[in-house]
Amino acid sequence: MTTEPAARTATGRGLTTGTLVAGLLAVCLAQIGLAIPATLNGLFQSDLHPVGSQLTWISDAFLLPVAVLELTFGLLGDLFGRKRLLVGGASLLAVGELVSATASGIHQLWAGQALAGLGAAALFPTSLAILAAGTTSPAQRARVIAMWAALLSTGGFLAPLLGGITATYGSWRWSFVVVTAIAAASAAVSALFAVNSSAPGGRSLDVAGQLTIGLGLFSLLYAIIQGPTDGWASPSIVIAFVLAAVFLAAFVLAEKRAKSPLLRLDLFRNRAFAVASVVAVVGMFAFLGTAYAVSIRLGPVQDQAPMRTALAFVLLNGITLVMLPLTERLLTTAAPGLLLGAGLLLIAAGDYWAATLPITDSTFTSLILPLGLVGLGFAITVSSITATAVNTVPVHLAGMASATTNLLRDFGFTLGPAVIGAVALSRAANNFSDSLHDSALPAALKGAGTAVLEEGGPLAVNGASTASPKLADLHPLALDALGHGYSIGFIVCGSAALLSALLALITLHSRTTPHADPTER
Repeated sequence: MTTEPAARTATGRGLTTGTLVAGLLAVCLAQIGLAIPATLNGLFQSDLHPVGSQLTWISDAFLLPVAVLELTFGLLGDLFGRKRLLVGGASLLAVGELVSATASGIHQLWAGQALAGLGAAALFPTSLAILAAGTTSPAQRARVIAMWAALLSTGGFLAPLLGGITATYGSWRWSFVVVTAIAAASAAVSALFAVNSSAPGGRSLDVAGQLTIGLGLFSLLYAIIQGPTDGWASPSIVIAFVLAAVFLAAFVLAEKRAKSPLLRLDLFRNRAFAVASVVAVVGMFAFLGTAYAVSIRLGPVQDQAPMRTALAFVLLNGITLVMLPLTERLLTTAAPGLLLGAGLLLIAAGDYWAATLPITDSTFTSLILPLGLVGLGFAITVSSITATAVNTVPVHLAGMASATTNLLRDFGFTLGPAVIGAVALSRAANNFSDSLHDSALPAALKGAGTAVLEEGGPLAVNGASTASPKLADLHPLALDALGHGYSIGFIVCGSAALLSALLALITLHSRTTPHADPTER
């Protein structure tokens, strides 16, 4: 089978209104599911009492299957039809959120978020692929990509508002109930109105590629998340890093030998696609690492109301929707390197500014400008990453390109909470331990502080010292240590964004337009 008939099959009917609505609703739903836990971190800490890295795992239980399985679901959509995956992904996400809503403990919440993440793993690449496959011109594709990115950010905009409102006037459980209802609606819209598309092109399942990429990414993320709790030199963490290296190397070898690879490595011969891929990981790590640091600062550390966290996330995500007309125009007129570089520089500036804010400053006004810069930078960056990557491949490879772009973007998202949580908590634990040792507090109180630190980490010390008058003298030490730790987290995010900006500005000089299959040149 040649690839050209497959391309006509995928795009011949054009982009219908029903398909457009279904695809946009699906990506909005997936992003709501991804973003909703961040608003609720403070409530999870006070209600479920997670210790060590358990709080980080709530977010990453959702993100991990997204990062691991997006390539697989992109391929399945190409092979068996994207409409099925839109319906199935939304249905699975609904089940996962319902499990989360009824969670009686941290482990059930993890399980629910993992199920929801499986559904989102199908929705992210499929929603973009079904839209891109229906476009008939570069200008239409640019408009659709801008709309898709705007709805992705709309999900990030709505999620904290949903979390803040339901948590304020009910319970964090109601947040997951509402997402369940949205997921059911998305499944129904896709089933009734979406026009199916596919691009089999002679492709088949790549079992070796699927297994090696899945095991490699899981091992890497497990090591990063558990490192601060288990110790970076502990056997389990060292083994996890070794397994990650082995499986990822095996994935590259498997893809080189596969007749129908899960990921065509020759796509990375195109400079624009390769640079966009690197920026997708590092730049999106910077953004979600920032969002995670903000959620921990406002929630578990400063114990502010969920609506305050919700407003912060509005700044981070809502600007993308407002900028949609400008973004659409920029995608067709500006050089991709300039767009990517400008967006990432804004993220870096916002992060460096946020790092200077003292942890004792609980006023919201001090966050407006730094978070506004990060949100503006994200609005520019997320659309231009997607456009740069997808527009460099022919239409019949839209499924693979969108799946690859989504995987790399969401792998960066997954790294955000994992790395920033590891860096900040490790730094905070060391600072608290040193400050406690040098303080003039009674020996008994020092012993109690050390015991809580060893059992639950610096966040547990902060919470316990707030709740118990007997431990109140530990609170300034814990608060200062956490403030320092998460300031380092902001600096790490800003530095990642700055390096990505320089890479984009140096390597991408001209506009990106679709071209032929790289294997046919």
